[in-house]
Amino acid sequence: MTKRVMTEIRNKSDEELRGELVELRTELRNLRSRILSGGSVEKPSNVRTIRRRIARILTVLREREGKA
Repeated sequence: MTKRVMTEIRNKSDEELRGELVELRTELRNLRSRILSGGSVEKPSNVRTIRRRIARILTVLREREGKA
């Protein structure tokens, strides 16, 4: 699955990746605040999934900076 995800990420432009990064960080912030406030979260594993997606996007962006 990760190969498919990484291929999908690598096929996107830098602008698309930065936009997705903003969305994911906002979503992560909202999930964490919901957890801290004592509310219930449908899937607590989403925090881990979002963090990994953010890391993958940052990795691809940094790889591209190195090549430029």
